[in-house]
This record gives sequence, C-alpha cells and structure tokens, in this order.
Amino acid sequence: MNAVTARVTAVPAAPVVTAAAAAPAAPGKPERLTLHAADGYPLAALRYRSHGAERARLIVAGATGVPQGFYRRFAEYAAGCGYTVLTLDYRGIGLSRPKTLRGFRMDYLDWGRLDLAAAVDAMAAGEGQGSRAGPGQAVPLYMVGHSYGGHAFGLLPNHDKVDGLYTFATGAGWHGWMPLAERLRVKLMWNLIGPLLTRWKGCLAWSKLGMGEDLPLDVYRQWKHWCRYPHYFFDDPEMARVAAGFATVRAPIMAVNAADDLWAPPNSRDAFMRGYRNAPWFGITIDPAASGIGRIGHMGYFRPQAQALWSAALDWFEGIGRERLQPHPPVGT
Repeated sequence: MNAVTARVTAVPAAPVVTAAAAAPAAPGKPERLTLHAADGYPLAALRYRSHGAERARLIVAGATGVPQGFYRRFAEYAAGCGYTVLTLDYRGIGLSRPKTLRGFRMDYLDWGRLDLAAAVDAMAAGEGQGSRAGPGQAVPLYMVGHSYGGHAFGLLPNHDKVDGLYTFATGAGWHGWMPLAERLRVKLMWNLIGPLLTRWKGCLAWSKLGMGEDLPLDVYRQWKHWCRYPHYFFDDPEMARVAAGFATVRAPIMAVNAADDLWAPPNSRDAFMRGYRNAPWFGITIDPAASGIGRIGHMGYFRPQAQALWSAALDWFEGIGRERLQPHPPVGT
C-alpha cells in the first residue's frame, strides 16, 4: 500500500482543541500490575486510569533500553484526556530485569511477540473492552510507539485487537541513513565499544557510559546484526516469516520523525515502514526549529516541551474513533 509522507514545518502554538486535546485533568497515581507473557515471564507494568469517562485505551510501546518511567508524563497527560494508559518494562529492562543480565537469554523479538502481546491482551480483555473487530466493543484500543515500539507492532500475534498505531522515531537503524558524524559514532559502538562491554559485563552495559539501561546480550547481538541492513530485518533472508507477519497488519499507522533525529531520520523511517506494505501508513517529518518545540533528537518526543506532539497523536486517534463509529453498509450492497 502506498504511503503518504509530509513535512511539518511548524506545530501550532495553540492547536485546535478537540475533546482529546483539551486541558487534561490532574494526574492520579498509577496502578502497579504484573503481566505474564505467554511463556510465563512476569512483566512489570503501570496502568494510568482515565479521568472521567473513558474515551479509549492506549498502550505505550517503548524504545530499546528505555524504562517505562520515561513515558510517565505522556501517560499522565493522556489519562487526563480520557485515555486509560498502560506502560510496561520489557523483559530484561527496568522493573522486569532479573538480578543479573549475565547469562540471561532471550530473543529481541520477544519484546513484541510475547511482552507487548501480553499488554494487548490485558487491555483488550479489560472491563468493557472487546476485540478490535468484535461486536459491542465499548472503547477502541490504540498504541503509541517509540523507536522499537514501531517495530514491535508488526511482531504482535494479536495486532488485530489494536485500532491504530502512532509511532515516534521509528527507523531502520542502518548507519547509512544517518549523517556522517552519527554514522561514525554508531560504527564505533557496534565494532569496538559494544564488543568490549559485552565481554566485560556479559551484556551491553550502557550504564557504564551514561547512555541508559543495560541491554541483554542477545538483544545487542541481534540489533547489531539487523542494523547492517538498509531495511533492517526485512533484508535478512532468515526473517521471511517476520516480513510475512508485517504484511498482515491492516490498522492505520502514523509515523512521526524529527528532522534532527540522527538515529532515525525520515529516510530511515521510510525504509523501515515500507515493511507494513498492506497497512495505510502516513509519515510526518517535524522541523524542530520551525515547530517551536526546540531540539527533539531521538528522545525528545516524550519530554514536556513536546506536548503539542502528544495532542496531535490523541487528535489522530480521535479521528480513527469517529470513523470507527460510522455506520458501514452491509457487505454486498
């Protein structure tokens, strides 16, 4: 399916206010949950209850090595706008991490096909919530992705329960899509720093460099391998089944990338998103200088100054919700 991409040079200082974008209510304390993946692995999650009537449900699919606490402000904002929000730590990360990562074995794809899938089942089975296509569904279920979160959606065995994906900073990870300076830094990490850290600590010990959460060894190895390819794992001959899974996705997708995102620039986004070949996906490029948001990079989408981007995401979901409620003629008429 052909994609539509656009360049946004400015985010309005006072965006059009819909029910979703109205000033959110005061945040409440999230509920701590333990989800269990299909293989039994326990996952730490937080549920932020909607304030007032529940408009929809929302899962935050985080980036590689980013703990769920990073998305707290966004989750509180969405909850104040009437969304019940679930965040989670993938296995090996944050509160879902074992005592030591040395010797911890997993598959990078588990974060999507097992961990995120458990979150989808939990939110889809909640009170008043049915499947995406099921009759009598009270509220829709959406997903907001960050980087890997845009990959994980296509890995879900139950993506049909989700009505739409809005993802920030998703890209193919290939160094060739990056500016020269970032390209050199990434190659240094993959070829020198990464091997030294993994031999020393038995994992990619990013915390030793002040770069965030440590990553399980298998995540590092698979990530490094797929980042060799311009279209990530879609170019890997061993991943044909994964590509076929992405082809089954039909939900609408919005993919937003900042022009100053060195790790996932717009051309990297487009290279990866073409894997959703049967889904209606749309790409937006944000110009940080003209938007009034300031520097975004790869992580700034979920920082407080990016609230206008959050409003835009919720407005987009509202549009899907309105379309979902429209009567459709019977098949064959």
